[in-house]
Amino acid sequence: MGADQNIDWRLAAASALEWWRDVGIDTLVDEDPRDWTAAPPAPPTQQPQRPAPRAVAAPVIVPLPATLEAFLAWRIGPDAPEAAWRGDPIAASGNPAADIMILVDVPDRDDSDTGVLLSGAVGRLFDRMLAAIGRSRDSVYLAPMCTVRPMAGRIAPEIETRLVEIARHHVALVAPKRVLLLGNAPSRGFTGMDVARARGTLHPINPEGGMGKLVEVVASFHPRLLLERPAEKARAWKDLQMLIAGLDA
Repeated sequence: MGADQNIDWRLAAASALEWWRDVGIDTLVDEDPRDWTAAPPAPPTQQPQRPAPRAVAAPVIVPLPATLEAFLAWRIGPDAPEAAWRGDPIAASGNPAADIMILVDVPDRDDSDTGVLLSGAVGRLFDRMLAAIGRSRDSVYLAPMCTVRPMAGRIAPEIETRLVEIARHHVALVAPKRVLLLGNAPSRGFTGMDVARARGTLHPINPEGGMGKLVEVVASFHPRLLLERPAEKARAWKDLQMLIAGLDA
């Protein structure tokens, strides 16, 4: 034959074995004949049964306190939705027997430092708004929907429904003649509309949707927005006039 062929049979055998392994041949000797070129058997058509999902217990819904005193203690206690949030809760203030209740969304930044709802520049404007209709903080009842300021400065959608439920229960316990809703979150919670659509109308509502006493609500701009948009003060003044109209009759 031609020139000598220098072949390392060990490397050649290892290469062949590696190729056979890559193509799926993993048995060199078997007692039964086997067609290595045949297609692999089809997988079984029956799917393995998966374990049934474990039943999840429904969350236990604890009824809200039925008296105002118990509710106010619960609202800033360890079972409130905001109890685990960073910051101290700010409770409602003023006179719960007043004919006007005022509801805001969340405490402002200054409020977290003072422990007083509507303080700082926002609070000074709020006090002037009350004075313009012959009122003061002592002659109204002021409450936040959210007792602790969220990190984002607004109520997150995932907790808004629960806070609306709590706020409506709060209003039902206080039973004022009128409620002033300052800001979009309170307006949506009671009228289903943002302030821009809800304002200008006196809305009679039942706070908890039952057969209880109707309460009239007025939606208006939050003082913090009025500081940013002074042109809206004229419309806010009309809302305040609507709020007090007929209360002294």
